[in-house]
Amino acid sequence: MICLAVRLLAKPGFEKQVADAFRPLIEASRKEPGCLMYVVHQRKDEPQKFLVYEQYKDDAALEAHRSSAHFDKYATHGVYTMIDERDAGLYHPLD
Repeated sequence: MICLAVRLLAKPGFEKQVADAFRPLIEASRKEPGCLMYVVHQRKDEPQKFLVYEQYKDDAALEAHRSSAHFDKYATHGVYTMIDERDAGLYHPLD
């Protein structure tokens, strides 16, 4: 299993648009055969901050996600056009 954690900072005033743009990406990503978990969080006290937590069966499943048409449409040409900062890290379980 592989985990991807992504922290995003929305451009000022784009918090609602980023949240709305994530909804179809969440739905489509969860249907991918190698996706084990795909959850997007919006920080309560600083709503411009988002945390995306993803788990995939393996590296191939993550690459399939990144290469998908829905990722291109809703992330690359959607969410990512409305953010100022993005910090992503790959993790693996210790056991």
